[in-house]
Parts: sequence; C-alpha cells; structure tokens
Amino acid sequence: MTRTRTLGTLATVVGFLAFVEFTSGVLQGYYTPMLTDIARHLGIHDADVNWLEGTQLMLSALVVPAFAKLGDMVGHKRMLLISTALTAAAALVLPFTDSFPVFLVGWTLMGFYVVWLPLEIALIWSRSRRMEGRSSITAKAAGLLVAALEGGAIIGALVGGALIDALPLTVVLLIPAVLIVVCFFVILFGVKESPDPTGGVFDTVGVVLISLALICFTGGLSLLRLEGGIVNPWSWAVVVLGLLLVIPFVLWELRCDDPLIDVRMFRSPALGPVFLTAGLFGVSVLGAQAPLSTFARTDPGVYGYGLGTTGFATSLIIGLYLIAMIAGALLFPLIARLLTPRITLMGASLLVGIGFLLFLPFHDSYVQVVTNMVIVGLGSGALVAALPAAAASAAPATQTGVATGLTNSVKTVGGAIASCIFGIALLNGVSGAVEGTAGSFAGYITVWVVCGVTALIAAAILVFVPKEAFTDRTDAEAVAAPVV
Repeated sequence: MTRTRTLGTLATVVGFLAFVEFTSGVLQGYYTPMLTDIARHLGIHDADVNWLEGTQLMLSALVVPAFAKLGDMVGHKRMLLISTALTAAAALVLPFTDSFPVFLVGWTLMGFYVVWLPLEIALIWSRSRRMEGRSSITAKAAGLLVAALEGGAIIGALVGGALIDALPLTVVLLIPAVLIVVCFFVILFGVKESPDPTGGVFDTVGVVLISLALICFTGGLSLLRLEGGIVNPWSWAVVVLGLLLVIPFVLWELRCDDPLIDVRMFRSPALGPVFLTAGLFGVSVLGAQAPLSTFARTDPGVYGYGLGTTGFATSLIIGLYLIAMIAGALLFPLIARLLTPRITLMGASLLVGIGFLLFLPFHDSYVQVVTNMVIVGLGSGALVAALPAAAASAAPATQTGVATGLTNSVKTVGGAIASCIFGIALLNGVSGAVEGTAGSFAGYITVWVVCGVTALIAAAILVFVPKEAFTDRTDAEAVAAPVV
C-alpha cells in the first residue's frame, strides 16, 4: 500500500515533464551523428564544430541563473514556456541557412533548452514540499526525467543518424524544430504550475554583472581559439577581465536583499562541492560530445586514426552510451539508498574518469570505443540525475530553483572552457594542411586525458562532503520548518 502511494505521488509530481525531457533528449542526441555533415554543409573545419558547442554553452551559462531565479519568483511553469518558445524559434532558423554566422546564432539561441531540467527539478521539489521522504521522491523523479531525457537522446541519435544518410540536411534539421513546438503545447496544457512562488524583486544589477563577467570570460576563450589567439596577450587579458568581473558581482550579491544568486551557498559544505563537481563533470558531458562524434567519423585510411563510421553507425555508439546513462540514472536512487548519495556520487565520478582514460590504450576498434562509452555513460547518467536533486535537497527553501540552476550553470561553464581547450587541441598538429578537415590525434588524446582527470578530481572533492548530505535525514528538518 505504501509503495502504491509512493508511486502515485511520484507520477503526480512528474506529470508531463517526462515529455519535456524526452524532447530535450532528442535535441541532445539528434544532431551529434551529423556534426561532420553540418561542418561540410557550412564549409568549416571539424575543429570549428566546437564553436557551435562553445557559443551555445556560453548562452546557457548566461540564461540559467536568470531563468532559475525567475522560476522561483513567478513560477517554474511560466519560465518553462518562455524558454521553450525561444528554443523553438531558434531551431526553425537552422534548416533554412547555409551561412555559418547565421547558423551559429540560431544554434546558440537553442541553448535556452538547458534551463528545462533545473526548472523541472525545482518544480518537483516545490510540489513535494509537504510529502514525507521529499529528498527520496525528488531523486526518483529526477531519475525518471533523466531516463526520459536519455531515451529521447537515443531515439534522436538513431533517427538523426539514419535520416542524415537518406534525406537532405534541410529536411533533417526541420524535424526537431517541429517537436519543440509540440513540446510547448504539452507544457501549456499538461504541466501544473509550482505552488507558492516566492515573489520578490528581480536582481537586474546582478544579472548585468554576471552577464558581463561570463561574456568576457567565454568571449576570451573564443578569442584564444582564433588563429594566433593563444599567443595574443589581448585574448588572455579578456579572459582575466572576465574572472575579475566576478568580484563586483559577488560583492553586490552579498549586499542585495534578494540576490540573483545567494553566493553564500558556495560556502556550504554540501552545496560547494556539488557545484564544483558539476563544473568538472561539464568538461566531459558537454565539452567532449563533438570530439567523440568527429573521432568516430574520421577515416583511418586517410588520417591513420578514427573509426570511419557512417552517420548511422555513429548514432549506434551514441545510443549505447545513452542506454548506459539511463541505467545509471535509474540505479542512482537504489544504490544511494543502500550506501549514501555522497558515496554513490563518488562512484559515478570514478566511472566517468575510468571510462575516458581507457580511451588511451583502447580506441582502435568499434567495440573498444563502445565499451569505454558504456562505462562513461553509467557514471554520467547517475551524475546528471543526482547533481540537481542533491542541490535541491541541500538548498534554502527559497533558493531551490537557483541551486538546481547553478548546477547547470557551473556545468555549462566547465563545458565551455573544455570546448575551447579541445578546439585548440584538435587544431594543433592537424595533418594535411589546408586540405585536411579532421582534428589531430594529439588533440583527441588531450580530450580523453582532460575528461578522465577532471572526473577523478571530482570524486576526490566529494570526499569532503558531509557523510549524511542529500539524505532524508536532513530533509526531515526542512519538512518540519515553516513554509515562507
């Protein structure tokens, strides 16, 4: 009877959000098998595909804090609708241009979809406020949402890989845009608004300050990727300026009565390591997507490395990786109950690190690459589900959306930094001079080493999290606390 009530409660909390995450998954998986085809269509080098990834990550880092805070203030459903409308408008640009700058702008603006998951987790946490076992319910719901996300990514990758081998690129790019439009109406009519929005005054000054800091920082990273940028002192100066601009933002937020981001959360013994882990995790889960796809598509007969796979064969690698992510997401709450969420997060980070480091000796065959990606996927799926849920359970009651959003923002910044580093690495030592379009093998080794080491560092950081963090033991106090 208790199990039935729990499942019923979980189904009520999740609702139609699973379809939203399914759509998000399609967007994340659909384009990956065709990145090489998109590069040829736009007339750009494989390494320049990282521009698409990097600019979208930059926008994501900008919009997540603002949308997460507005979700807490005026309602998470409302902000879901706005972000979905913006994503749909941007996706409709892609099929109708062969101009790299125009395509880059449209692709960048599609980055609004990254706010969906943190807004959904915050909505679930808000709606389960008076339920017993709130942290457990949120973790289970997060696992189901991530399973829907990765299920969509699998279908997206398989369908995208099959269609790119059979249909014109224009038709292939139009399909996900239509799905996003459908998603908008699913949210409009099927998702209930979160109860008791906090209200308050929006921190416009905070938004401007953090936006300037992120634009300078990520813009400087982009300048580093231009020809001669890495030896240009002005490129480094812009990066440093972006870092320095964080200082006035922090000082303002500490003085603000209703800050955009309560920066004191970074000092929390539970939340601080979660945010840092999210940033390190972003290096692999976001920054490595394009290099892994282009490595699989690279012809070993021409360049001496790669797998030389077709679009569909590449999508199968991605599909198996995403199946492993689903397994990791669904297994996380079960293993966390047997051990603790902290230990489970540490194990997930170790799996990601081990999987990427296995690429160093094992990358010559299809089976080797798939095996490595399955190991990475198990750990990644657990982290994607666990990090926002962990942040929600450890955050102040009025900062749930901000805390879950911060896991995505910091993860996105980590991905943007990695995208820049990987883009530079793949261009360094490219063979074939002007005629070559593939990234360098040394660059791919750099990708694998950086992703593996950062994941291992994340596991080490989680050692310092309190042993009972993110459990219902701490949640009981939140349930008993007065609602404000």
